[in-house]
Formats: sequence, C-alpha cells, structure tokens
Amino acid sequence: MISGLMFFPRGGSAHVARALAQELPATGWEVTIVSGSLAGYGDAAAFYKGLDVRPVDFAAGDAPMHPSFEDRPGAPDRVFAALDDAAYERHVEAWARALEDAGAADADVLHLHHLTPVDEAAARVAPEVPVVGHLHGTELLMLERIAAGPPAGWSHADAWSTRMRRWAARCERLILLSGSQVARARDVLGIDPARCVVCPNGFDPDVFRPAVVDRAAHWRRHLVAEPHGWRPGGEEGSVAYSEAEIEPLTRGPVLLAVGRFTEVKRLGLLVRAFAAAQQRVDARPALVLLGGHPGEWEDEHPLQVIQETGTRDVFLAGWHDHAALPEFFNASDAVVMASVAEQFGLVLVEGMACGLPAVAVDRFGPADIVVPAETGWLVPPDDVEALATALAAVVDDAAERRRRGARAREDVLERFAWPALAERLGATLEDAARARTEGLSAQK
Repeated sequence: MISGLMFFPRGGSAHVARALAQELPATGWEVTIVSGSLAGYGDAAAFYKGLDVRPVDFAAGDAPMHPSFEDRPGAPDRVFAALDDAAYERHVEAWARALEDAGAADADVLHLHHLTPVDEAAARVAPEVPVVGHLHGTELLMLERIAAGPPAGWSHADAWSTRMRRWAARCERLILLSGSQVARARDVLGIDPARCVVCPNGFDPDVFRPAVVDRAAHWRRHLVAEPHGWRPGGEEGSVAYSEAEIEPLTRGPVLLAVGRFTEVKRLGLLVRAFAAAQQRVDARPALVLLGGHPGEWEDEHPLQVIQETGTRDVFLAGWHDHAALPEFFNASDAVVMASVAEQFGLVLVEGMACGLPAVAVDRFGPADIVVPAETGWLVPPDDVEALATALAAVVDDAAERRRRGARAREDVLERFAWPALAERLGATLEDAARARTEGLSAQK
C-alpha cells in the first residue's frame, strides 16, 4: 500500500498516517508513505523515521508548497479554491513524478489522505490501482463553504468542487472519521453512503496511558529551564517563566489545551472563559497552552489575550513533538478544547487515554468522543459562559474529575485503540483491492 499525503507533517492526518504505517504490517500490509516535507518541524523524514517514507521536499522544489482547505490571510499555503488551472497542473505534475518514483503503478492499493491533486496524479500514473480515500473533515468544510456561496477571492471554487467530487467518485472506498460525516460527504460529494467506512482516528495504548509524573520537575523543565513558548515576532523560547510563576502548576488543578494557534481553535475564548472560571472557584487552577507552530498564528495570539485581560496562571508551553504528549497529559488534570470546527479531536482521545476527563465543544468530532456526565463535559460553541461553568466544575470537584477521567480511559480503550482500528482499515484495503479486481474481470 502507498499512503499519500500532500501536506507536510503538521496536523492530525500525518499522525494518522504514521500510526497506521506502524500498525498495518501486523495485518499483512507493507506501507510506503509519500508525503510533503518542509525543513524543521515539517520534516517528513524525521516525522516518519523508521518507516518507508519518500519525502516531497517543498523547499528543494520537488513540488510547489501545498495549498490549504482553510483560508488564512498571509499564510504561505493559499486556499485551494483560489488557485487557477495552471497552478493546479503544476501540483499534479509534481505529485505524479513523486508517485511514479515510489512505484505507485505496482501497488495493490493507494491510500490517499484528503482529496487533493495527489488523487489526480494517481489517476494519471496508476489508473488501474484501486484508491481508498481518507477524509479528515477539513475538505468537507471547504466544500460546504463553497456550496453556501464561496467567499470573495475563491475565484476557482467551482472547478475545485468539481475535481474533488470526481476524485471521490473514483475511490473504491472512502474512510470517514465519524458517522456524522457520512451525510455531509454524501451531500457535498454526491457519493453513495454504502461506499463509506467509518474508521475514527486512534491512539497507541502502550504510549498513552496513566503514569506517575514529577509535576514540579516536569513544568520546571519545560517552562523555566528549556522553554518553548514564543511571543509574536519572537523566537521559540522567547516566553519563559520563573520558579515562582509556575508554582500553581505544582499545587492546583492543571487544565491542558493542545493545538495550533489557528482562529477555529478559539484559544482567546478559552483564556477568557478560564479567567471567568477563576473568579468562581476556591482552588487556584492553571491553564497550559501546548502547541502553536513557531511564528504561526491567526486572529489573536494567546499571549496578547493574556496580557490584555490580565489573566493569571496561563502558560505557553510551545510546540513539542508528539512523543512528548503523554508526559504533559500525565502532569495535568483535564484536557480542554474550545475549537468550533474540530473534525475529530485526537488530542482529546489521547488525553482521555491518560485518564483525563475532557471539556470540549458539542460539535463535530468532540461530540462523538466525549460522553457528557460520564467522560467529560460538552458545551455549546463560542459560549464563554458555558465554557467557564464547565471549567469551574472541573476545578472544584476533584472526585467527579477523577471519576470521569477513569471512565474516559475505559471508553477510549474500547473505541479508539489503534490495533483494532488498523485491522478495520486493513480489511477495507483488502475489500477495495478485491472489488477492483472483480470489476476488471467483469469488464473482460
């Protein structure tokens, strides 16, 4: 199987591709990854170390910088819907070379993440090889926005919508992250729901599990001795803290939010809700924001909100490798996500696997992951008051926090552990290969 990703490893789809490449050999599949790559945190060779990876280096000119399904002013990756036919062809030609070099025509199945020009490249260089598409949700959001009337500047939206529908139609099977995505995919892509397979993202149960962590030492290392936080215009490490400042992290409940500093993550709203919650509780909680790719943010930088509101005990821990997450979770008491457009929410699952209850928005992926009153709290989107109330409940009721955290681990072990999900995907790949073979035989 060849796993194709146009994007350099930064978001959830890369973590999914890596985990599946590690797990699928146990089900009989050999995996080659063809992935976009960018020096630094987006280095595909480093991210997929130990696996058969063929990086497509944007800086070296292997392909143009990938576009995005999101429209972020000033970002180097422009929204797909704004790219003209000539730009589209440049992407297709580059990825056709990459797939050809990786031996795509000799593969049994192509597992292509999202719907991108990689799909068109596959159709040109390996037309007889069956394709299993893997939708992660951001492509659905762009298509839904086009259907509702594309924003100004999306001058090629209709062409991209047509292409993506064509690529979806060519897939033998389409992997979706949740049952709620099936109807959405049907509406915007015009596909038969019978061809859809629901296979959520997962976690490694040997890695994400409860563990004893020396909290004082952990937070001292990452916030004082070796800081990764950064301020607008500043380098990584430009935000650091003193021993006295991090004291609340060693005593009170710690709330952890993990993710990029993008507008949909609503980190500014989270900081404001935390400030409101602080006024209602007896304990002195702390909020840690883990993530934020250095130099990348949209709308309000969290540090600006912290300074403008005067909110105390909010800490920027910066960007860390995925392997560091279990220790951060185990040094915390709850995982929090204010995002209003999270198509799945893998960090919720990973935090819950470490025994943390979750606080998230009752929408899209988090609504399928968190069970209210059992494994965490769900709140309406963009509701500061409701989020503040939930955070206060987490902080003030330690017994309930621990109960929901224990139940959260039990629940995600049953539903989201990678070994079982890899078996499901392996069976889907076999089914797709068999369906294509039977179809070709019938034509003859």
